[in-house]
Amino acid sequence: MIRVVLADDQALVRAGFRALLDAQDDIEVVGEAGNGEEAIRLATQLMPDIVLMDIRMPGVDGLSATRRI
Repeated sequence: MIRVVLADDQALVRAGFRALLDAQDDIEVVGEAGNGEEAIRLATQLMPDIVLMDIRMPGVDGLSATRRI
């Protein structure tokens, strides 16, 4: 099972990615983040295999968050 955290500041975008990923038998979305700080916290806590990260988010952007993860 591939564990994924979604990080995007737009809830509708996260919902769309979740719908696509949830349709796959071997993928589990384990968390969603609305900003870079949340993405860092979830990645640290949940230890997903993949973080699908938006690069443009308010506060800590996706590039900075990815470096910190």
